[in-house]
Amino acid sequence: MKIFRKVLLFLLVAFIVMQFFRPEKNLSGQTSRNDIMTLYPIPGDVKSILVKACNDCHSNNTTYPWYSNIQPVAWWLDDHIKEGKKHLNISEFASYSLRRQYHKMEEVEEMVEKKEMPLESYTYIHKDANLTEDERNKIIAWSVSIRDTMKAKYPMDSLVAKKK
Repeated sequence: MKIFRKVLLFLLVAFIVMQFFRPEKNLSGQTSRNDIMTLYPIPGDVKSILVKACNDCHSNNTTYPWYSNIQPVAWWLDDHIKEGKKHLNISEFASYSLRRQYHKMEEVEEMVEKKEMPLESYTYIHKDANLTEDERNKIIAWSVSIRDTMKAKYPMDSLVAKKK
C-alpha cells in the first residue's frame, strides 16, 4: 500500500508541475495583412462556416475551450493547431505562392468533399463544426470560385506545375 501512495503522490506532483509549462496560445487578435480575404471575397455564410469549423486549426486565431488550460491537453491542442496551420493557414494565405494558393484551394475542395475535414477528433467535441451537405457544398463552391478567379487572372503554368 505504501508503494501505491508513493506512486500516486509522484503522479500528483508531476501533474501539478506540468501545469507551469504551457504552450503559447494561437491568438493574434487581429486580421493579418496576409489573410485570404485580402485577396478573395468570402461570402458571409462561408465566413461563418470557416469560423465554426476551420479557423481554430487553420488560422492565427484559435478560440480555446476551458480544458485547454489543463496539461497535457494544451500540448496536444497546440500540436494539433500547428499541424493544421502547416497544411493551411488562411491567415497567411496571401503569403503563399500562386501555385500553393491554387493547390490549397484544390485540397480544400477535396478534403471537404471526402468529409476528411473537419477532423472527427475536432467534431467529436465541437458538435456545431459537423458540416451539413449544404455547408460542404458552399465551401466547395467557394474554393472552386477562387480557383476560377485565379485561372482568369493568371496563366495556368503559374498555377499548376507541368506534369513530368
